[in-house]
Amino acid sequence: MEVKPIIDNKHKRLARYAKAMSHPVRIFVLQTLSQQSCCYSGDLTEILPIAKSTLSQHLKELKEAGLIQGETEAPRIKYCINKENWKEAKELINEFFTQ
Repeated sequence: MEVKPIIDNKHKRLARYAKAMSHPVRIFVLQTLSQQSCCYSGDLTEILPIAKSTLSQHLKELKEAGLIQGETEAPRIKYCINKENWKEAKELINEFFTQ
C-alpha cells in the first residue's frame, strides 16, 4: 500500500506563492503588473519610494516564485505577470480559502 505524503506539491506551490506575496511592495508590484501588459523596473522605481536595489530584491523574489517574468531590453528590464503561474496561484489561494 502506497502512503500518500501529508505535504504534497500543491501545498509547496501555494506556500511559495504566498511567501512571494508576503510583502506590501510585492503586492503593489503584482497589482500594477496585473493591470497592464508589462512594466519596466525603472517605471516602478519612479512610483515606489524605495531604493532600486530594494526593488530589485522584491522583483527577484517574485520572479523566483514564478509570478512574474523579466525580459532584458538593455539597459532596462521589462517585467510582466507570468499568466500561467498567476492563474495557478489564484486557483490555489481560492481553493485554500474555500475549504
